[in-house]
Amino acid sequence: MAKYVAAIDQGTTSARFIIFDHGGNVVSVAQKEHRQIFPKPGWVEHDPLEIWNNALEVTERGLKSAHLQSADIAAIGITNQRETTVVWGKNTGKPIYNAIVWQDTRTDVICAKLARSGGQNRFRKKTGLPLATYFSGPKIKWILDNVQGAKEKAKRGELLFGTIDSWLIWNLTGEHVTDVTNASRTMLMNLKSLDWDDEILKVMGVPRAMLPTIKSSSEIYGHVGAGSPRPNRGEKTSPLRGIPIAGDLGDQQAALFGQTCFKAGEAKNTYGTGCFMLLNTGDKPVQSKAGLLTTLGYKIGNRKAVYALEGSIAIAGALVQWLRDNLGLIQSSAEVEALAKSVEDNGGIYFVPAFSGLYAPYWRSDARGVIVGMTRYVNKSHIARAALEATAYQTREVLDAMEKDSRVKLTALKVDGGMVFNELLMQFQADMLNAPVVRPKVAETTSLGAAYAAGLAVGFWKDFDELKNNWGKDKEWKPSMDSKQRKTLYSGWKKAVTRAFDWVE
Repeated sequence: MAKYVAAIDQGTTSARFIIFDHGGNVVSVAQKEHRQIFPKPGWVEHDPLEIWNNALEVTERGLKSAHLQSADIAAIGITNQRETTVVWGKNTGKPIYNAIVWQDTRTDVICAKLARSGGQNRFRKKTGLPLATYFSGPKIKWILDNVQGAKEKAKRGELLFGTIDSWLIWNLTGEHVTDVTNASRTMLMNLKSLDWDDEILKVMGVPRAMLPTIKSSSEIYGHVGAGSPRPNRGEKTSPLRGIPIAGDLGDQQAALFGQTCFKAGEAKNTYGTGCFMLLNTGDKPVQSKAGLLTTLGYKIGNRKAVYALEGSIAIAGALVQWLRDNLGLIQSSAEVEALAKSVEDNGGIYFVPAFSGLYAPYWRSDARGVIVGMTRYVNKSHIARAALEATAYQTREVLDAMEKDSRVKLTALKVDGGMVFNELLMQFQADMLNAPVVRPKVAETTSLGAAYAAGLAVGFWKDFDELKNNWGKDKEWKPSMDSKQRKTLYSGWKKAVTRAFDWVE
């Protein structure tokens, strides 16, 4: 009997393959970064074929490093950067354009045109989402409108669309599917019916035939290599051949599930490329009045779908990456904490990283990044500190909106993602929220959530109680800042945000 479950975690910057045992412990990790392509200001793309090849490579390395065979793996879960959009040929298997990444803002004109009839919340009642460049629907429309011959091919049923999960599952199994969590981020799915909305499809000009079938987050979608289009063309095959793909969740929902936030009112925050707070709201969607998104949390097999409120922040860890790659202030991302700690405070500056506009709770695509409060006293250490503090301030804004919508006061925040090992940031986060911040023993909660969904589908885990028992606290940060200082700092941040608006005509 197979002793392990694994997950392919295809994020914004890298592919990872992680193997877990029954206790939810990490057995093996393999990771590889992929290129970030910036053709024009505001444009962000990935190469879908590079992503596919990297997924093959990390699965092979992950198995080898653990000295395991495919027969040792009971099931595979997929988790992914969500709104990133791929369109490929149904018969060729080749993308007709690079993947347009969730951070990309090129669809601002499309969104503005759609908003002229019904405003920014035109589709919000059905989809839970405002009209914004973030989501997949406008990205599909852009590809169909701008790639020669694409619109005609789509009408003839020759093209397929998918978020990255669909792209990987199709390559692995030949099945064209997605799950409710990823579908809920397209702006094309009706939250109540959990099906594509024909009225919105017509407005967007997206043929239903190019869309994947919407499934639950935990069921067997297919087996690796069975019907897969890739091996038939003599290309490299997956070392996972024969294993069922049985879990599929967008990365933030996967983290919610991996953090075992199974009850209404439980919340988590993931600190990755962006920063995403999700609050479980139970089996009914809650429409936000404070700038949050209403989204699917997860759907396990035939059980009722669970919904969530989400606060999305576009730039978090990506800002540290920018300090490294664009400014050369640090040689590696890990250095940012030491640099920031070398000064006592931010030197009076605030860094609003609106590189892709501002998401929750503002939804302003006209915003751009600013550093305010500069004097000659400020040095690179202050900039590093302000960059870290920006993530904590943005999270506070999201929490304020979440408490307003849910009318529930947060008692503690479960956190995960790469930045949670930054002690300075986590303490500042607790201070800004005036609430404890808790890191779990297994910080790989995104991959773990996808693995949990896959394991439940094949009986590797029997119920939610088994998963709850796996969760344990690694570290907790408690607030230590006095209320006056907290208020002063946060007031300065709110003032700085106003300086980021109206930079795009």
